[in-house]
Amino acid sequence: MNNLLVLYKSKYGAAKKYAAMLKEELPCDVFDLADYKKASPENYRQILFAGGIYASGIAGLSTLRKHYPNLKHKKIAILCVGASPFDEKAFAELKTHNLKDDLKDIPLFYGRGAWDEQNMTLKDRALCKMLQKMLSRQDPSSYEPWMKALLDSSGQAHDWTDRKYLVPLLEYFRAEN
Repeated sequence: MNNLLVLYKSKYGAAKKYAAMLKEELPCDVFDLADYKKASPENYRQILFAGGIYASGIAGLSTLRKHYPNLKHKKIAILCVGASPFDEKAFAELKTHNLKDDLKDIPLFYGRGAWDEQNMTLKDRALCKMLQKMLSRQDPSSYEPWMKALLDSSGQAHDWTDRKYLVPLLEYFRAEN
């Protein structure tokens, strides 16, 4: 059995793709978060939770929060996957919003994901279109990086997943406890 467990929650495939990339780089076991109990996290020294960013929340974080009292003695990290280019300010806000109380000291990493409106649910596509419409009324000089990326991606398909985003995460898990 490996020492690292990777649990991912992927709505459109980018977090799953990063989990597969990690498996190529590190000896680890990879499970969809839906199989949490089958994964037997108690048997691992290190655990990575990977999930997409949706409406400023990180998918799967509720599972970590629920089970954290039994996992807090392990080396844990979180990989959040989003469609926007990395932005320090947005990343800090995401961390503040999601990692509160006992989760506040867990390392958070970022990987840029993918964008394909054709594969989105009707609800997600409608929400993105509403947000794009609202943003298009603003002065472009006021756009934050995520706003510009959202408007630039409209009607297109992109896959920004890249191993380069895993470098800091690989260093974290390769370092001794």
